[in-house]
Amino acid sequence: MTGRVAAPWRLALPVLFCTLALLVAGGCIGEETATETGATAGARQDGEWPGVVTALQPSVVTILTSSGSGSGVVYRDGGVIVTNEHVVRGARKVQVALADGSRIGGKVAAADRSTDLAVVRADRTDLPPATFQSALPQVGEDVVAIGSPLGFEGSVTAGIISGLARQIPGSARETRSLVDLIQTDAAISPGNSGGALANAKGEIIGINEAYLPPATGAVSIGFAIPARTVVDTVDELLTTGRADHAYLGVVPGRLTPQIAEAFGVGVERGIVVTEATRGGPAAKAGIARGDVITRISDRRITSVEDLLGALQSHDPGDTVPVTLHRGGRTITANVKLGDLPS
Repeated sequence: MTGRVAAPWRLALPVLFCTLALLVAGGCIGEETATETGATAGARQDGEWPGVVTALQPSVVTILTSSGSGSGVVYRDGGVIVTNEHVVRGARKVQVALADGSRIGGKVAAADRSTDLAVVRADRTDLPPATFQSALPQVGEDVVAIGSPLGFEGSVTAGIISGLARQIPGSARETRSLVDLIQTDAAISPGNSGGALANAKGEIIGINEAYLPPATGAVSIGFAIPARTVVDTVDELLTTGRADHAYLGVVPGRLTPQIAEAFGVGVERGIVVTEATRGGPAAKAGIARGDVITRISDRRITSVEDLLGALQSHDPGDTVPVTLHRGGRTITANVKLGDLPS
């Protein structure tokens, strides 16, 4: 990224992560929320959405902790609910508010900070599970977001899919979770975290994660964790209590012109290896400090967030070709990925 592109993100990210914290605390009441788009009105007029929302709302719940509130989606029979890890962080017991107005207890069964997903087991086992779509949605597809923004339980907003495989530049400094996301212009506000992003069939295509507030200059830019990531992670959490993540074993850094010149790599884009963990997958494959990684498999790497997104699409044990530059030469190293240490 050039300085002109990166600078606005560097200003925006502190606000973004303040927003993520306030999603738990239920704050930001004084902030302006995103406006609806023309696509929103079109979706309402076609007559399909009321039925979709009516069928789906009983599967969307509010999660209340001593720190604040968020949203959740019934994942499986037996009262199994998926939400964001940051919604239940630090909590063992929660309250679950249902669409019919009743409240029940629940326990946090497992959580994964790397994907920002958690499992809650409710005290009732007859909650209706939603259907999760395994395929990615299409850009331009109509969607609705359902959740409890600012405590308004069961709220519905509508929009379209704005983009796929989104990384939020600079987010890797704070969390590994804001990579490989779905972007939507359906209005997402504090409290929507953990709620449903659904298509016109009533299928869950994502779990709402974050948004860029208007203070950053954004208008209706929200993000959701793809359903396929949710299913993979939650199934692991339910089976073993933890989720496995591919591990490369490098400490990545931003490639600046000064660093490129110092190492003589002859490329302008990529991430520089500031350290290769001794005995780690990268070191075993010959990757060393000063190497510049530009591609993993067929995915271009131009930032730390790109690197995390590429790893998220692989499993521990996969062998992947890593393209790197060293002293003016292009090298391909075949790396057998490890399991991210806890």
